[in-house]
Amino acid sequence: MGYYKSIRTTLVSIFILLISLNHFMPCKAQLSTTFYDTTCPNALSTIQTSVSSAVSDNPRNAALLIRLLFHDCFVQGCDASLLLSGTGSERESAANVGVLGYNVIDDVKTAIEGVCPGVVSCADILAVAARDASVAVNGPSWTVRLGRRDSTGSDATAAANELPRGNFNLGQLISNFDNKGLSTREMVALSGSHTIGQARCIRFRDRIYDNTSNIDAAFRSSLQANCPPTAPTGDGNLEPLDLVTPNTFDNNYFRNLQSSRGLLTSDQVLFNGDSTDSIVNEYVDNPSMFDADFAAAMVKMSEITPLTGTQGIIRTVCSSAS
Repeated sequence: MGYYKSIRTTLVSIFILLISLNHFMPCKAQLSTTFYDTTCPNALSTIQTSVSSAVSDNPRNAALLIRLLFHDCFVQGCDASLLLSGTGSERESAANVGVLGYNVIDDVKTAIEGVCPGVVSCADILAVAARDASVAVNGPSWTVRLGRRDSTGSDATAAANELPRGNFNLGQLISNFDNKGLSTREMVALSGSHTIGQARCIRFRDRIYDNTSNIDAAFRSSLQANCPPTAPTGDGNLEPLDLVTPNTFDNNYFRNLQSSRGLLTSDQVLFNGDSTDSIVNEYVDNPSMFDADFAAAMVKMSEITPLTGTQGIIRTVCSSAS
């Protein structure tokens, strides 16, 4: 009898320990794939339809939606704080100048509110829209856990301090992503989102006029034709981040790096005789591995310190907390 009592005591202790651990687990443990199954069963299909339509109208929207999630999650977590407008908001930060796609999220939110008002958060819409945007341009899909809630505040200073820059060196990139709990490999995989989208001249001007930079001569010359050396002339002129297949999600971004044709400094440093060269080579040789790593990294990034439960609110309009 003493033996069974001892076993029971041990099991009770383990159960209490598990409860205790769960209390201190990060909020992402509360996210669920079935979160809206009863409260808004058409949520995912409504988001997918809106995103598909937006990308069909303008393929660039796919890159914009993925970038929105990235810029949101890297500043105070995946809470849709980026979408809040107003003086002093992340959206108004210099670090987010050139970030677009808010109108697409607004359209998705309007569609969702028409189906089940006051139920689906803007933060969850961002997470699902990024996945659907990838699929819309032949990229990988992944399972999105839901249940994020929206923040009531936003901080431009935090955006300036926490978002990576296009002129970061490799060490700065690794440190920046590590601060968000993302590994070097996950950083390289997420950088692969630059297989779609465009960047403004102001973001790559220094690279193409720096004679010490690692850049293909013909590529440099073509970029200089669209990006004059003296600001602000041509600041807003656009170039594709992947000059080969700018509207298709594939591994050509990494092939470009092997040829010294990365558009941003933060792109080319991934293949510049350093530790990440081997990862780039893997993704060139095995596109399926890149797809899988990208999908897994997007899941992890989309679950950075979300608000859940009674935290935050469900915004009716994504740009306003009132």
